[in-house]
Amino acid sequence: MDAIEQLRKWVNEAQRIVFFGGAGVSTESGIPDFRSANGIFQQEYAYRPEEIVSHSFFLQRPKEFYEFYKERMVFPEALPNITHQVLSDWEKQGKQITIVTQNIDGLHQKAGSERVIELHGSVLRNYCTKCGKFYDVDAIMQQSGVPHCECGGMIKPDVVLYEEPLKEQDIQQALSAIQHADLLIVAGTSLSVYPAAGMIRYFRGDHLVLINKTVTDFDRNADLLLHQSLGSVFSKLQ
Repeated sequence: MDAIEQLRKWVNEAQRIVFFGGAGVSTESGIPDFRSANGIFQQEYAYRPEEIVSHSFFLQRPKEFYEFYKERMVFPEALPNITHQVLSDWEKQGKQITIVTQNIDGLHQKAGSERVIELHGSVLRNYCTKCGKFYDVDAIMQQSGVPHCECGGMIKPDVVLYEEPLKEQDIQQALSAIQHADLLIVAGTSLSVYPAAGMIRYFRGDHLVLINKTVTDFDRNADLLLHQSLGSVFSKLQ
């Protein structure tokens, strides 16, 4: 049995599936990742990208933060790709599947998935740091410079920046889903960003599948390992 057929068999047999996805899930929708050879962290900017997307930089240099953020991190026209669509289809077919994503683009929900845990937040949600009023992504993109609330407070994207902790509720929900899953599919992630990457250590189910173009430190733990693009894998799982 080849790898794709093995994966299909496990998906069909599974009662509870967790799909744990990283930046590689969205690159095929035209959204750049951070750490690959052509990723955001390899580009030249006035400040290091890791510094720009930090909590302290947001507070100290909001103008420069938003210039970078709007240009390099928000892609409102991006559309779900085959991976997003197949995962949504599984849910519509009655599969109990939970998506744990490190991405902030909202493409899983745009594809129709409902059980999505966004570990690093979402660019689609924004809030006033003074009064807490909610703003959608259009309100952010339409304001020039630093977006401000009606009350005068600065608006912050609901994304987890460097120096900020993950939300405890998201952590607990993700860990619970992983602990109770019998199939864990880890895809499009180098598994180098903690604490998110460490979550897969809590898996105690039947089958761990790892799909990533490059080698990860967790390869040896996988029951099925595919060093392929997600599009090439999920296009065969339709």
